[in-house]
Amino acid sequence: MLAIENLYKNFGARSVLDQVNYRFPDGEKIALVGANGAGKTTLLNILCGQEPIDGGRILSSQGLRLGYLPQEPEAHPAPTVLEECVNGHRTLSVLKRAMDEQLIRLETDSSDETISAFEKAESMYNHAGGYSLDSRASSILGGLGFSDELCETDPRSLSGGWRMRLELAKVFLNEPDVLILDEPTNHLDLPSLVWVERYLQSFKGTLIFVSHDRALLNRLASMTLYLAHGELRAYKGNFDAMLDQRAIESEQIEARRANLEAQREHLESFVERFGAKASKATQAQSKAKQIDRIRALENDIRVTVADQSLVFRLPPAPPAGREVLKVKDLSIGYKSTLASGIQLLIEKQARIAIIGSNGIGKSTFLKTIAGQIPALTGEFEFGYNVKPAYFAQNQEESLRFEETILTNVLDVRSDLGEKDARRILGSFLFSGDDVFKPIKVLSGGEKARVALCRSLVQQANFLVLDEPTNHLDMTSVEILIEGMKAYDGTLLFVSHDRNFIDSIATHIFVMLPDGRSALFHGQLDDYQAMAAKQGFPNVLAPSKEMSKGNTAKDQEKEKEKEKEKAKEKASGAVVNEEEVKNLKRERTRLQKLMEKLEKEQQPMKSNIHKLEEKLAKVNPSSYTEAQKIHDEVKVVQTQLEKNEEEWLEAAGNLEATEGRLTELGRLR
Repeated sequence: MLAIENLYKNFGARSVLDQVNYRFPDGEKIALVGANGAGKTTLLNILCGQEPIDGGRILSSQGLRLGYLPQEPEAHPAPTVLEECVNGHRTLSVLKRAMDEQLIRLETDSSDETISAFEKAESMYNHAGGYSLDSRASSILGGLGFSDELCETDPRSLSGGWRMRLELAKVFLNEPDVLILDEPTNHLDLPSLVWVERYLQSFKGTLIFVSHDRALLNRLASMTLYLAHGELRAYKGNFDAMLDQRAIESEQIEARRANLEAQREHLESFVERFGAKASKATQAQSKAKQIDRIRALENDIRVTVADQSLVFRLPPAPPAGREVLKVKDLSIGYKSTLASGIQLLIEKQARIAIIGSNGIGKSTFLKTIAGQIPALTGEFEFGYNVKPAYFAQNQEESLRFEETILTNVLDVRSDLGEKDARRILGSFLFSGDDVFKPIKVLSGGEKARVALCRSLVQQANFLVLDEPTNHLDMTSVEILIEGMKAYDGTLLFVSHDRNFIDSIATHIFVMLPDGRSALFHGQLDDYQAMAAKQGFPNVLAPSKEMSKGNTAKDQEKEKEKEKEKAKEKASGAVVNEEEVKNLKRERTRLQKLMEKLEKEQQPMKSNIHKLEEKLAKVNPSSYTEAQKIHDEVKVVQTQLEKNEEEWLEAAGNLEATEGRLTELGRLR
């Protein structure tokens, strides 16, 4: 159980959490959303014990295991990435040290007492999953994009982004009761992002997360918390469901406000007409008090006004020929080749998203096309009257730091008026006097947004954009999407934002780790369907590397190691017939328990299937009925999960029991 009670937190005169109360439901996947600066990260830091509070308290059940990303990577990591990940499992690290200590004792003391102590320590380690820890760590690291070579690398040689990926792997490996993540997909490539999403979907505990990835918020969240003006509101469902519910609330609030306004105006009319008459004076005074009460109610109603100015259109693209870019047998890279034999023809008004793992050459390809670095071999050619504009991830380095935000944008085009420049800047969260701030006082994210504005306002007909949605909140991403959809030029871009890709892409250009590449028509789902038909690798599906450690072969290796150690311990030992009798009795009990649990599972699965079919037939507008069925499904799913956990525990105990009988030579 995790809850907050009368939580209060302020920064100066501004209160970001104002007497907030909430109990986080067990097993839910909870998205925390709100405007930039609303206090989302502050609340997560408070829950993790990383930030003090000004009032209230945090309640948690005894022994609750909390998982969260540290602000900095481990300062003194183990020699390799894999070792550091394995060492990050808090419980098993302690059990492993205890087992190793007993093993060292066995080297000089083979007494029954020492053997028994070692067996007990090893049993605890084995029961907790210690012998499969390396395999699980490898699987998680693979899913996060670590190759076999990287897993054997010294963590200190990695970049900051990869170091934080390693910390994320350690958090996942610990399988906490409550997992708290702030922007978990930042700096992940698309394949790793998809893997993380699937991992979190299967997570059994409570998940509390902040993300600007709308696709993730909709695919993952079962509840959404909206933080604004120091208040926390809970909504059933994902992000879009929350928006629908808030729209209904806004209509109800507006209707109530209009009703109160009508009542007030009627009462004011009465007071104005009869206030001076002695016969009506008492009634007029009473009406005046009612007016005061209604005004107080009106002041309590907070009406959210949409900012209609947050819309922009890119300047019309200058005319160009049908063929915008032709790439032939292109090899790219720096000292070594990242990708080779690239063939690509881009036609006018195509919007092409480039996807693939980190480090395979996506950004390098864009830099080559933009003329930032030379091609290794091959060639590319722009079509008639093509005018490219390039946005790089480090584009902020091109800004003039002493000049204002507005000046930096106006300098791009002589015919760009201040009104248009301010309108576009407003779309990216620079409004009012903010536009007069010098670049040097801005944060890294703010500088990146100014640089993106500069790229977009150029008179170009071919935009080459590298991660344009980085540092943008969801509102700005949606505004950018609408601008891109209305743009009549051509677009080639790299992005890990699936909502952005699927909203604007007409084609998907896939780059593979082996240097191959291919172009597919449509969005991400279309690419996956066509790739399956053509036998082309699907970079969004779990790869062999991601599933490493989960194969029967991997598990068998771990068991063999365990048996070898067991044989060493048991050599020369006298067989205890009473122990054999107890082990066989336990084996029979476990086998019967597993049969019973298996029989119970089938009706549960059948019930879930029927409820899901029933839910599919419910009218989408019938929130109450749909929620009732959804709750019924969750109850049965919880029962099924509990059953499966009992079965898995029994299976593990049966395996250990039979393993011990094998050691003693009495399995039959």
